[in-house]
Amino acid sequence: MRDLLDPPAAAPFGYFVHHQGRGHAERCAAVVNALPDTRPVTVFCARDDIFPALRPGVEVRRIPSLFEPPEEGVPHMDHVPTPETLHCAPLGWSTIRTAMAKMAGWFAEAAPALMISDVSAEVAQLARICSVPHVKVVQHGDRTDPGHRAAYDGAAGLLAPFHPDLAQPDWAPMMRERMFFAPGLGLDTRMPGQAEARARLGIAADAKVALVISGGGGNGFAEAPLGVAARSFPQMEWIAIGHVQRDWHATLPANLTLAGWVDTAAEHIAAADLVVASTGNTTCHQILAAGKAWIAVPEWRYFDEQVEKARALHRVGAALHLPHLPASAHRWRAAVAEAFATHDPAVQRALVTPRAAQDTADWLETLSARLWRGPASDPSPAHPDFPSRKVSAP
Repeated sequence: MRDLLDPPAAAPFGYFVHHQGRGHAERCAAVVNALPDTRPVTVFCARDDIFPALRPGVEVRRIPSLFEPPEEGVPHMDHVPTPETLHCAPLGWSTIRTAMAKMAGWFAEAAPALMISDVSAEVAQLARICSVPHVKVVQHGDRTDPGHRAAYDGAAGLLAPFHPDLAQPDWAPMMRERMFFAPGLGLDTRMPGQAEARARLGIAADAKVALVISGGGGNGFAEAPLGVAARSFPQMEWIAIGHVQRDWHATLPANLTLAGWVDTAAEHIAAADLVVASTGNTTCHQILAAGKAWIAVPEWRYFDEQVEKARALHRVGAALHLPHLPASAHRWRAAVAEAFATHDPAVQRALVTPRAAQDTADWLETLSARLWRGPASDPSPAHPDFPSRKVSAP
């Protein structure tokens, strides 16, 4: 076992990755690949097949899911209340016991310099209980509950994978002081030009194109409102990618194409004049990087994550936030007109940075060094300079 007073460069970092979708894994890969080659990293995740290529010195250890019941039957103990400081802590799950034991055992064996949680309030609290300093990834949403507060308050640092202009106005100064903002972290935000993208996709150069991005982490949009939208703009070509919910009563016009899942989401975004999409992390940063007029319609997520992100984007003038898809032709026309009238691609592109991964890696290294070597003052270094716009809280 390593002596706790060894230089932090000799100690590994741990990294917990939520396995839903690929965004958390891509973010992790970008960060760990940017860390020095001398920094070993052990990643804990319920899937090991969702990661991009990882550098030597990075190990992925598969653990059971913390969020899905084990295949074998479990006793019904849901009548025992869950403490407010926990979110997902059902009783009797052997899978959770195994996952937590593997991480706690590694803490004892490896004496890590730092643990990053992306995202689990329980894993963050486990690290703190085991006397391991942790960094908690912050997401938008109403996270004032005791569970999130415990994870945030006990963290050595908070990693926010978005621009500081998109911070929520209700975040306390103590929370903001420990935040490191990394806009576009884990994403390749180099988008093709519109002409190039249309040539790749076979879309006419002079076409007017509206793109709908549906589904991914949720149920996606329904057919009927998309049919209304396309009928409201017969001069535009409407393309929907992703999962679209079927509506038996929907009448779909010829200028609406339901393309389903595609491997060319970035090209479709670059080719569009207007985008209608929810506010998932990857989608957000690709639209911002491409500088497209955007109607942001949040999907249901725990803690209203997408709602708060859509509000933040609206506040800074990066998107038009609507609570739901318009239900009539005249509302669609008004929304599209407002989206184009308020569109400012310069504002959008200022919200991403190509150095997010390296800046984050440098911050983690500096944070770790200051924690283990002192001084005992605030361990957070200065942030990189970001273009910023002053906005008023709602």
